[in-house]
Amino acid sequence: MTDPGRKFVSLEDLPRTIPVFPLTGALLLPRARLPLHIFEPRYLAMVDHALAGSRVIGMIQPRPGQEMALRPELYPVGCLGRITSFNETEDSRYFITLGGLCRFRPVEELSTVTPYRQLTVDYTPFAGDLRPAPDADAVDREALGQVLRNYLRKRQLEADWDTINQAPCETLINSLAIICPFEPPEKQALIEALTLADRARALTALIEMAIAEEDDGGSDMSVN
Repeated sequence: MTDPGRKFVSLEDLPRTIPVFPLTGALLLPRARLPLHIFEPRYLAMVDHALAGSRVIGMIQPRPGQEMALRPELYPVGCLGRITSFNETEDSRYFITLGGLCRFRPVEELSTVTPYRQLTVDYTPFAGDLRPAPDADAVDREALGQVLRNYLRKRQLEADWDTINQAPCETLINSLAIICPFEPPEKQALIEALTLADRARALTALIEMAIAEEDDGGSDMSVN
């Protein structure tokens, strides 16, 4: 599979003005992949725009309580992605996959005539995203693996542990962060974690909290 960031090797290569897709609960992280089903006309237009240019879209969550607003207030960190696969259905819906490039902070929203929103953004706080995570050795993979085992055992779920154990550290952590159905503020905590080790610690803590809530009968978290 090709590298989604092969055309973007430095911050200077990244566009400062990007279309954005505000979507609750959707998490994109550098070098991770996020499949999306696009059907709203404004976001179909956004994908058309991206495909005609640099193929990039910014994913960012609306703040809680803002999901139904026409222009919801956004969280302070999102992630730029590049369209790495694209399929169109007979009724003109799109199925795309975004490959994560670099996180960003919104700077200013543009006043445009496009039906989708566009932002100027700042990537500099996350310059390290364009390089493979340097702190994988600082990740307590054993602790993460143990809480994951405990959770799956409690839910009587099976997992391919050979694949899990062989997965690169960053791939494992980011995949779990994306697929675990945490609440939007918890997802946001994972994207805002500055380093991979920070994200691993946050992920471990969130799974531990889910186990505790499961013991109290209050959680419906599952790992798909």
